Amino acid sequence: MKVPISMLREYVDTTLEASPLAHLFTMAGFEVESVEEVEGEPVLDVNIMANRGDGLSILGLAREVAAKDPGARRTPLFDRLSGLAARSSNEGSGSTKFSIDILTEHCSRYAAGLFEINAVPTPPMIQRRLLQMGMRPISLIVDLTNYVMLELGQPLHAFDFDKVRDGKIVVRQAREGEVLVTLDGAERKLNPEMMMICDSERPIALAGVMGGLETEFSGSTQRVLLESAHFNYRSVRRTRRSLGMSTEASYRFERGVDPEGVVRAILRFSELLEEAGGGRLSGGVVDLYPSPPVREAIQLRMSRSDALLGMSVSPGSAKGYLQALGFEVEGAESPFTVAAPTWRTDIEREVDLIEEIGRVHGYEHIPEKLPEGSTTPGGVIGESREVDRLREELVRCGLVQAVNYSFESESPLDDPNLTKVGPRNPVSQDVALLRSCLWQGLADSCRRNGGMDVHLFEMGRVFGGDVSGVQERRELAILSVGSLVEKHWSDSQSVAVGFYSLKECVERTIAAVERPVRFEPAPADPRLHPTRQAAIVSAEGNVLGHCGQIHPDVADQVGLSPETFLARLTIDDLLAIPRSARKLAPVSRNPAVRRDMAVLVSKSVPFEAMRERIVEACGEVLERLWVFDVFEGSSLPEGTHSVGVALQLRKLGQNLTDEEANQVRDRAAKALESLGARLR
Repeated sequence: MKVPISMLREYVDTTLEASPLAHLFTMAGFEVESVEEVEGEPVLDVNIMANRGDGLSILGLAREVAAKDPGARRTPLFDRLSGLAARSSNEGSGSTKFSIDILTEHCSRYAAGLFEINAVPTPPMIQRRLLQMGMRPISLIVDLTNYVMLELGQPLHAFDFDKVRDGKIVVRQAREGEVLVTLDGAERKLNPEMMMICDSERPIALAGVMGGLETEFSGSTQRVLLESAHFNYRSVRRTRRSLGMSTEASYRFERGVDPEGVVRAILRFSELLEEAGGGRLSGGVVDLYPSPPVREAIQLRMSRSDALLGMSVSPGSAKGYLQALGFEVEGAESPFTVAAPTWRTDIEREVDLIEEIGRVHGYEHIPEKLPEGSTTPGGVIGESREVDRLREELVRCGLVQAVNYSFESESPLDDPNLTKVGPRNPVSQDVALLRSCLWQGLADSCRRNGGMDVHLFEMGRVFGGDVSGVQERRELAILSVGSLVEKHWSDSQSVAVGFYSLKECVERTIAAVERPVRFEPAPADPRLHPTRQAAIVSAEGNVLGHCGQIHPDVADQVGLSPETFLARLTIDDLLAIPRSARKLAPVSRNPAVRRDMAVLVSKSVPFEAMRERIVEACGEVLERLWVFDVFEGSSLPEGTHSVGVALQLRKLGQNLTDEEANQVRDRAAKALESLGARLR
């Protein structure tokens, strides 16, 4: 909004020059972007907030200066324009020459006046003001409608009355298939969501946006019908966006126009037209006002104001600030009952009134004070932290996180226990269904990255239907294929991923959130190799997920190597398990002792059972155990293999002797005999 200082002073008497005025507006919430000199006078470029439509007029900004500048006073012109009232629609013969009908709820007020005009030039003062405010002078009628809009904030539109059929104005919604050629010469296709100004037969203007070309006045026009109205801002915005256009009128209607200023603008136009010798109002103003605004009373507590502003404002000062801005305030002491003026559509709650008090009193008067109170703990906490621990441990295992699209097509890697669901109108058949398992997305990512030496994981939501309805749950999935480390020129050997490396990765990940689980045989997952898979089971026996080698047939169907290993885990079920009890123990300064043993055992005996027996037999001195070798050969009995187990032993406070270490190993070997195992 361009604001000439000389024009502003016609409405408010202030001694402030351009720079102090720019500071005043900025501190009042209207940032001044620049101070320019136009036509030899300083002009402020004021940025108006989207909810302050009253600031899009000289009258509205003059009101702000009068309220905030202690030395400013409103001029007689300001008071006279503020007091302009509507004339009766029955006055004068002009009221019978046209009629108005409002057939839409989006128009709360519509007024019009009929003017007999003469072809005279625009007064130089008005031309200069328009140039200062960024508008090009065109003709007397156009210039006066623009001037009144900039002065009062009320958009106006002039029709050539002799082109309005039957002298009838109808405000209604557009009908399907109607077309309007607007003043810019463009043909606009209309729809029922658009509000129109029509005559008895056709649309003649886009309500609140732009007029129509067919009723445009020209140099031969003798009678002008001047429109001034209040339209619903949502309707204007919807029309403007639908047609891809923006005008000065739509800009103001979208930000709020004072419904009580509708007739005032017509009367001000009439004054200026008569002063310029360009015509006169033929009769009165026809004014339809079906939906006057309802002003709700708001209670204002000064104790609440002081608490929110951080400074104390006296009740008398607060009341004076609000009254200077046009608010009606009842009560001598707090709490006050306040009614906002009709031009302040942004005022809805007590905090809005407190903001007004702070703006006028001055934010610069808020005392400097260090913040008080407690602070919340930083970082991620709760379940989100545990999900982060899962992610961090997977990265430590050498995996790379993938994020895939939630929509996909049917795949052999879908969860066989869930029915896939999707939107009614998918964008494409390739993305027609929500994923029921994360494996398909990982398989696609693996293929795009060469299909070998790829180690990925993903954490996301999966969807599917079963007997209980459609489910949504969080899942963790792993895909690993190829060499675990990049091949080095100095070492021709490379370690390929296998079932046990995958199992170790899953174990470490679950250990990061301290949940007790075990691996055990389970009903075969058809997507995995029938003899190279395991179920991840909680202590209560609930299956949390699976891990294993991909089934060769499935690998062929999805284009993966048959040496691909997969794992999946339901995060919600895992985190629902109570955390394992933490055991704290002092750190021993004594050295550890290692003892190895090779055990001949049936292949049907899982290592988890062997681990349990060893841990129970060795007691507290067992610090760690692991498998260092598995041997199978013709020299061993059929159905057996040799498992090499390493025991790391440490005693608190003293060294373990060789004899004590051997005794611990012998106890472990004795315990394994219950599983049919024996030392080799």
